[in-house]
Amino acid sequence: GPEINKWLGKLDIPSKFSPSGLRVTDLDTMDVVEMVLVGRVNKSLVSLIQQAGGSAVGLCGKDANLISARIRNFKELGFVGDVTGVDISIIEDLTKAGVIPVVASVAPDADGNALNINADTVAGEIAAGLGAEKLILMTDVPGVMLDKNDVNTIISRASIKEVRELKEAGVIQGGMIPKVNCCVASIAQGVKAAHIIDGRMPHSLLVEIMSPEGSGTMISG
Repeated sequence: GPEINKWLGKLDIPSKFSPSGLRVTDLDTMDVVEMVLVGRVNKSLVSLIQQAGGSAVGLCGKDANLISARIRNFKELGFVGDVTGVDISIIEDLTKAGVIPVVASVAPDADGNALNINADTVAGEIAAGLGAEKLILMTDVPGVMLDKNDVNTIISRASIKEVRELKEAGVIQGGMIPKVNCCVASIAQGVKAAHIIDGRMPHSLLVEIMSPEGSGTMISG
């Protein structure tokens, strides 16, 4: 998000967001989104993984028919898409070969138009397609909090029912809405648990996986 905003600013293209937290994406914005996510952020992540000793390959939804999509609401959101299907064959082939796939959340519609898809949604759909036990979303907040300004109000565990109640009460809002929505959707498709954790915290992923108390917010059925 911030990297896209930076490049939109350089090109004097205004950033616009819907009330639900989704980026409004006209054609010029879509060109920048694809350039930044596929060409810069994706390859930077690949490079970082390889500097840490891993082997990684950068992909987007266009590659090997990984993700198919359709425009959600062109009038309100422009080239923003919803996932209509995933073909995880390339993911399975890479992981079997010991390669880490890094997927940018740009995918084509039936006419070949590039669409901007929420990255959390893409992660959830791929997790469901793989039959993953966990979906872990690393973000820039500690998790779901009753008071977004007070880290001590973090909700460590929540059921799908509780998440819906928190949304209705306005506790979950803005950019957190698509995150919890994709968590709920992935659980509905068979993922056992979804976690929202703070990627800024050192070793947060290890804490989530290896410690009994975990990290951030866990959502389960």
